[in-house]
Amino acid sequence: MGLARLAALHGVATTHSPSAGVTVPVPDTTVVSVLAALGVDASTPEAVRAALAAADSAAADRLLPPTVVLWLPAAAPPVALPPGTRVRVRLEDGGSREWREPAQRSPTSGTAASGAAPVPSAPAGWAQLSPGVHRLDVRTADRREARATLVVAPEAVAQPEGRVHGFLVQLYSLLSGRSWGMGDLGDLGELAAWAGRALGAGFVQVNPLHAAVPGAPTDPSPYRPSSRRFPDPVHLRIEDIPEYAYVTGQDRVRLDALVEKAAGLRTSVLDKGALIDRDAVWELKLQALELVQRVPLGPGRRAEYCDFLAAQGQALDDHATWCALAEVYGSDWHSWPAALRDPRSTETSRARGELMDRVDFHCRLAWLTDEQLAAASHAARDAGMAVGIVHDLAVGVHPGGADAWAQQDAFAAGMSVGAPPDAFNARGQDWGLPPWRPDVLAASGYAPYRGLLRGLLRHAGALRLDHVMGLFRLWWVPAGAEPTEGTYVRYDAEAMLAVLVLEAHRAGAFVIGEDLGTVEPGVREALSRRGVLGTSVLWFERDWAGTGRPLPPESWREGCVATATTHDLPSTAARLTGEHVALRHRLGLLTRPLELERTEDSAEVAEWLAYLTRLGQLPEGTGGEEGGIRAVYRFLLSTPARMVGVWLPDTVGDRRPQNLPGTWDQYPNWRLPVADAEGRPLTLEELAASPRLHALMEVFRVRDAVAAPRTGTPGARPA
Repeated sequence: MGLARLAALHGVATTHSPSAGVTVPVPDTTVVSVLAALGVDASTPEAVRAALAAADSAAADRLLPPTVVLWLPAAAPPVALPPGTRVRVRLEDGGSREWREPAQRSPTSGTAASGAAPVPSAPAGWAQLSPGVHRLDVRTADRREARATLVVAPEAVAQPEGRVHGFLVQLYSLLSGRSWGMGDLGDLGELAAWAGRALGAGFVQVNPLHAAVPGAPTDPSPYRPSSRRFPDPVHLRIEDIPEYAYVTGQDRVRLDALVEKAAGLRTSVLDKGALIDRDAVWELKLQALELVQRVPLGPGRRAEYCDFLAAQGQALDDHATWCALAEVYGSDWHSWPAALRDPRSTETSRARGELMDRVDFHCRLAWLTDEQLAAASHAARDAGMAVGIVHDLAVGVHPGGADAWAQQDAFAAGMSVGAPPDAFNARGQDWGLPPWRPDVLAASGYAPYRGLLRGLLRHAGALRLDHVMGLFRLWWVPAGAEPTEGTYVRYDAEAMLAVLVLEAHRAGAFVIGEDLGTVEPGVREALSRRGVLGTSVLWFERDWAGTGRPLPPESWREGCVATATTHDLPSTAARLTGEHVALRHRLGLLTRPLELERTEDSAEVAEWLAYLTRLGQLPEGTGGEEGGIRAVYRFLLSTPARMVGVWLPDTVGDRRPQNLPGTWDQYPNWRLPVADAEGRPLTLEELAASPRLHALMEVFRVRDAVAAPRTGTPGARPA
C-alpha cells in the first residue's frame, strides 16, 4: 500500500486497462524505476516510508503548486488562499497587480449542491489579469510566503470560421523541377501559393520539419528528431538564400558543380526509381551552404541576423553548440568526453569558443531556415489561405540529440516513451524517446514547453500535435524492460493545455490534436473544451457502441480534421483496391491467412461503397477507383468537420504508404516520392497539371459553391 500511495502522489500508475473490463497490475520493479527517474527513492520499505513522510510534509506546508493556471474569463480564484492573503502578480510586461484575498463567500445567487463547498467568485484582481506567463507571490496573514509561475490563458483556442479544406503532405516526398533530390521549403511555398489561388485550399499540413540527428545513415523518420525546437536546414532551397547570387570566382564554379549533382539526385528519384536519399541531399547542401556563408552579410541582413540571435538566446546557442560538437565527437552525446556531456561545464564553454566558427555557422543555418519558413507562410497567406501552413509537433526527441543534451534535467533518465499492449499490438511499443519529467516542467513554469511551442508557432497557421494524449499521460518504459512492463505517468493536463492555448493565442494559430487509437475517457472532451480540434479518419469512424456500421456523416464531431488516411495508413487507392493487404503479405507482416485478410478487407470496402451509394455520393458507380476516391471525399465534406484534409497522394492515385508501421529495412519508410497509380514519381509541376487531381478537387469546388457560409463562429481567429 505504501508504494501504491507514493506512486499516486507522483502521478505514476500501478495498474492499467488494455481493454474494457480488464485491469493489469504494473510490476513493482517498474514503479520503483519510474519513481527513481522522478527523483524519488522507493528502493526499500524504509525509503518508501521516508518518501511518503517527505511528500506529506511538503503538501502540508505548500501554499501554492509550482505552476498555477488561471483561465479567462476568471470565474473563481485559481487557488484557495487564506482570507487576508496579500497577492502580488508581477506581469510579464514588467507591470504588477496587488490585492488582498477576501473571505470566501457563497455565490450571491443559487445554492451549492448538497454536500458541496460553495465556490467563491473571482476577486477583481484575478479577473483583471491579461493572458501571459506571470510571477505570483503570496503572503498570508501569519507571514507564510510562496511563489509560483502563473499561466493566464484564454478560455479556448480560436477555431476556423466555416469549413476549410487543404492538403496533407510529407514535404520531403514533394519534389519539383528545382528540388535537390527531396522536397524543400521553396516547394512548400509553391504548393501553398498554387493550392490557395487555383484550388481555394485553406491550408497545407506538413510532416515535422524538426532538426534530424546528423550522421550516415540518418534516421529518416521525422518523428525522432535531434531537436523539436529548431528546424532542419536540409529543407532549405539553396537558390533562395539572398547571398547565393553573390558567390563568385572558384566558389561559384564549385557551387554550380553542386547544383549539377543535385539535378542528378533529382533525376535519379524522379526518373530512375531511386529512393529519396536525405544523406546525399544534405551532403550537397552542406557544401553549398559553406560556400554561401563566405559571402558577407549586408548591414541590414547582419542586423536581422543579430536580432534573430538575440531573440533565440540560450536555446539556439545550445543547439548550435551541440551541432558543432557532434561534427567532432559524433551524434550521440552520451559517447562524448565526460566533461562535454554537461552543456554548462567549463570544458563545454571552452569547446564552444574553440568551435565558434562552426557554432556561428549552425546559428546561421537556423536563421536561414526560419526565413524560408516565414516565406512559405507568407505565400500561403498571400494566396488567401484561411489557415496557412500547418506544422507538426513530434511527441519526443532522440535520446542522443541536441534537445536531450541541452535540457537533460527536463528529461527522465533511463526512460522511454511508448504504448501499452492492446488489441492491435500484444507486445506494446517502445518508441525510444525520453519523456519529459512532469515535476521539472511544473517547477520551471513549463519553460521548455513554452519555448518549444513559441518556436514552432512563429510561422504556423496551425499546429498539429502528434499523440496529443501525451498532454495527459505517457507510457514510460524503463531501460532494458519490455514495453509490456511500462506504466502510465500523469502530466498536469490543465497546465499543459493552458500553455498550449496561450501560445496559440499569441500566434493567432489554430491547434489540431492527433487523437487516434486508445484515448482514455474525458480526454477528447477536455481538448474540445479548449478548442483543440481532433483527428477523424473515415475508416475508423463507426458506431462502435451500437451497430458497428459506418458512422453517419451528421454524427461526426464538428471539432476535427476529417480525412481519409494519414502517413501511417494505406492511401485511399490502396484501401479500395486491396493493395495494402497485398503489400503486407509480400513483406510477411500478416498474422492471419491471406485469404481471410482479403475477404474481411473486401467486405469492409464493399460495405463503405454501398453506404456511399445509398447516400448518393457515388454517382460514378462502384466499378471505378477514381469515383470511389471522389465519393470518400464527398462523404467527408458532408460531415460537420471544420477542416477536411486531402492526402495529396490520393489526388493522383498513389498506392504506397509513406510509412508502414512495424517495418524498418523491409520497406522504404519516409523515402518515397509522391507517385501516380502506376508508381511513377510526379513533380509538383505535374501534380498541378494532373487531370485526375483536378477531377477530385472539383468535388470541393462544387461543394464550396453550394455550401451556406457559417456565421458567428465562436472563437474565430481575430483579424
